Amino acid sequence: MSAPTPIPNPEIKYTQLFINNEWVNTESGKTFTTINPVTGEPICQVQEGSKADIEKAVKAAREAFKINSKWRTMDASERGVIINKFADLMERDLAYLASLETLDNGKPFVNSVGDINFGIKTMRYYAGWSDKNVGQTIPVDGSYFTYTRHEPVGVCAQIIPWNYPICMFTWKMGPALTTGNVIIVKPAEQTPLTALYLAALAKEAGFPAGVINVVPGFGPTAGAALSEHMNVNKVAFTGSTEVGQLILQAAGRTNLKRVSLELGGKSPNIVLPDVDLDLAADVSHMALFSNMGQACTAGSRTYVHESIYDEFVKKAVERAQKRVVGDPWDPKTQSGPQIDEEQMNKILELIESGKKQGAKLHCGGKRHGDKGYFIENTVFSDVTDDMRIAKEEIFGPVQQIIKFSDIDDVIERANNTSYGLAASVLTNDLDKAITLANSIQAGTVWINTYHTVCNQAPFGGFKMSGIGRELGSYGIHQYTEVKTVTVKISKKSS
Repeated sequence: MSAPTPIPNPEIKYTQLFINNEWVNTESGKTFTTINPVTGEPICQVQEGSKADIEKAVKAAREAFKINSKWRTMDASERGVIINKFADLMERDLAYLASLETLDNGKPFVNSVGDINFGIKTMRYYAGWSDKNVGQTIPVDGSYFTYTRHEPVGVCAQIIPWNYPICMFTWKMGPALTTGNVIIVKPAEQTPLTALYLAALAKEAGFPAGVINVVPGFGPTAGAALSEHMNVNKVAFTGSTEVGQLILQAAGRTNLKRVSLELGGKSPNIVLPDVDLDLAADVSHMALFSNMGQACTAGSRTYVHESIYDEFVKKAVERAQKRVVGDPWDPKTQSGPQIDEEQMNKILELIESGKKQGAKLHCGGKRHGDKGYFIENTVFSDVTDDMRIAKEEIFGPVQQIIKFSDIDDVIERANNTSYGLAASVLTNDLDKAITLANSIQAGTVWINTYHTVCNQAPFGGFKMSGIGRELGSYGIHQYTEVKTVTVKISKKSS
């Protein structure tokens, strides 16, 4: 397939709520502005969902989940056909979707294309699971026939972030729908536009009314209403650890709904002295600067052995200085803006803290240009574990390079964090690679690579980086209840 051509000014087709396969305005009449991060200027007004609108969406979803509904009585294989049709429509509209993503999010167009292609693969992967979600027959004691069923959880609230809007939509939509659930998606208020367009594609694909609902809005209103609703059976959330804690608390106060969380990270990227330095510098650069540093898996604690430290710093600075920051529609651009002014200011404040606490700034450290929310590619060395930039999630293009002396030392320091989302090891020594991979407390450990995420492999965090897993067969488990059925029989078979 040839590369899609960008549409720098894509038409905005949908700005209302999508409930019960219909486009509707909010009960309150409120709207909010979605901003172009490249310019800082408004794109359009979007309907702002609140508690009353969530109530309508939950009612529609519950109706679609009734035991005799079209969705519940549909053959499992037919669900897979509809999910595949949805993926076909994403592929058909790839250029428009990627353009809309770049407009609303600011990431380079080529990266938006990559995100959507990954989302298409995710939907196709889960389409294949629709008729394979099988239980067991169990040889229990006595004259009984016992089997298990994997049944859908019910109404699933799916609260997605702004850094990978389409990917996160499909990561949650795929496993929920293939197992027969119904969903209410609350996109991030910074990036609602692609989620709304995906809702239109869902209707076109043939999902029955109420199976997929999309309600843009803010966390304290729409998000909280979903988390606290007694008729929501599950919340899946990707975002900050602080908000994840609030969702868990809400579930505990209400109906003990299931919760899966993919939260923050401060991932160690460990460079051993035997590695090829150019490879290590390249991998470490992408580990941090991909997506403008706006990735919870970002390799933001770069631990480098003292014997190669100075040479590594030199190579890291060279790569950061060459990385092109600018117009996301230009194919030469590698990094666009941060998502909004608030995020930009947070990153700049943390950069200032690094300077004040004694880290050595080699490049960057300032806003890039005077329009939009761009930040220069920034590299610090002489970083110590007690500095804020080494402990707090920056979520921006700020590389921190930290010195270590031996493996036992770096294992202890790598694990000395409340986070545990990802980690990497760069080495040619397989024994040391496996030792480190087995010792680091993280949901994903990459060896001689980074950000290698596949639909077939589970993704999620240890400790305060989350609960549960997304992707792969493990992602299916988050959306099913296991029911045991035992039947008395007249005689035990031999």
